[in-house]
Amino acid sequence: MRRLRIAVVTPELPNREYPNRGRSVLQTLLHLRNHADITAFCPLPHYPARFRPRFDYRPSDPSYALPGVPAIYFEFPAFPVISRPVNGVVCAHYLEPHLREFQPDVILNFWLYPAGFAALRVGRKLRIPVIVGSIGSDLNNIPDPVSHWLIRKTLSGASRVLTKSAQLRSRVLEMGADPGKTYVVANGCDGDLFFLRDRASARRTLKVPESAELILFVGRLNRAKGIGGLLEAVTILAKRRPHLHLAYVGDGPELETMQEKVQAPHAGARVSFAGACSPAEVAQWLAACNLLALPSNAEGCPNVVIEALSSGRPVVATKVGALPDLIDRCSGILVDVGNSGALIHALDQALDSGWDEQAIARRFRRSWQQVAQEVFAICQDSFNASGRPRLN
Repeated sequence: MRRLRIAVVTPELPNREYPNRGRSVLQTLLHLRNHADITAFCPLPHYPARFRPRFDYRPSDPSYALPGVPAIYFEFPAFPVISRPVNGVVCAHYLEPHLREFQPDVILNFWLYPAGFAALRVGRKLRIPVIVGSIGSDLNNIPDPVSHWLIRKTLSGASRVLTKSAQLRSRVLEMGADPGKTYVVANGCDGDLFFLRDRASARRTLKVPESAELILFVGRLNRAKGIGGLLEAVTILAKRRPHLHLAYVGDGPELETMQEKVQAPHAGARVSFAGACSPAEVAQWLAACNLLALPSNAEGCPNVVIEALSSGRPVVATKVGALPDLIDRCSGILVDVGNSGALIHALDQALDSGWDEQAIARRFRRSWQQVAQEVFAICQDSFNASGRPRLN
């Protein structure tokens, strides 16, 4: 009998314009290939030149070849805001020919709307079980009531639902997902890349002063990540910590705004912007830092926190998503969203604490192979429950 054939429908994969997008999904798929025959189908909205959205939209290149995973990128037409209620239907129209040709046993989705809605719509038409998965942002930043309703329909109609954290699972259950068919599959980490390294050596490579108290942020530079509040906190702390330095690793729509704030007269903080970095470069920054800060308004199961812990670095973050499950008093400090005073105190305390970095590095040991095995088991269970025979 041939291996299970899985079609993965998600916009959350790297492409030429966003090379660091969807790293957790990519790692899952790279290891899922050990268990099943998979092809990824990556739907991307295409906005007319005269009607480009306000967010950081970059026209895609559908010819991009994803390293390590067979993938087909395709575009579907969209307009900012006004097409949002029908994006799922339009996406399904463009997705259907690809899935008909591939003839999967199971459809696996990451990102609920419009991709998950489209996957479910086509799956029902072709009588193929559909597993939908939330990565966090798709649930934490639902833009309008219509999208909320369409996501509810997607969750209630899916064969199985995956989430990255217990908090996200609670959220999808509130929105109509079946408790008996909803699973938490947390992210993993590449232990060959993220491990306890020598800080001094990493600093020499990155040209970071040995005496610096380096606070690191890694992620997309947008307001929801709390990057402005972090800059304000560091600016205040810098008045009494002369060696304090803040480094932002990543890019995004707020990059220019943040750079302008730093360059303003009397900004009072030593801040650098490393831009978008490869995973290997992120590993160097994590080795070089004193701590990672992630004061987000909302999160799923952020890769960078897992990578920081695996690298033996403490984390100061907000009590959102999977962060309370990942961080305890031996590995970091959690604060409430929007509490600037608590953030300042937590950063100050974390810099003064004598963390056991070896214990932190031992705390998290979850590989991407484990993640893939769990996802595959759910796919296999969903297929078996459907009663469909495998096609030769």
